[in-house]
Amino acid sequence: MTNHLGNAYQVVIPESELRQRITALGRQISQDFEGRGVTCVGVLENGFLFVADLVRAITCEVRCEFVMPYIHEFQDRNIATTQIFYAPEIDVAGRHIVLCEGILSTGQTTEFLRRNFMARGAASVSVCSLLDREADRRVDLHSTYCGFQVGPQRLAGFGLGTAALERNLPYIFADPDLYS
Repeated sequence: MTNHLGNAYQVVIPESELRQRITALGRQISQDFEGRGVTCVGVLENGFLFVADLVRAITCEVRCEFVMPYIHEFQDRNIATTQIFYAPEIDVAGRHIVLCEGILSTGQTTEFLRRNFMARGAASVSVCSLLDREADRRVDLHSTYCGFQVGPQRLAGFGLGTAALERNLPYIFADPDLYS
């Protein structure tokens, strides 16, 4: 257990393991895109610290962009509909895109972004997730680059969390009271 600001947390992934794995992901992406370059698109909000460390670990030409998806759900004639929007719209034509997620769960938003970028002319779209909760997947989507497989517990730290709370911690932790 770790104590931070009077709160006890169960560390799930310590800082040293995060750093080692992100460095390894950066090396793999660098090898895969050597001579072509890559555009890392960070999916906000949970991915911002991960993307910052990841792009520093990539040694080939790298661009860094961010998108902020938002979901609109509504009822129309007793049919529930979900629409996904995102901003800003970035230029992806001819680029090799790596969609970077702090945590990949259902995959619905990531799959939407992947299809959207391909339809707009991206040369390729790969998915890189720091954490992958594959058991929650609702679409056929897999991380091309995956940091860690995680279980169902609620996680925070290292960019993950609620509002701005606990995102600054350098490790990933489970907190049973986080979402209660």
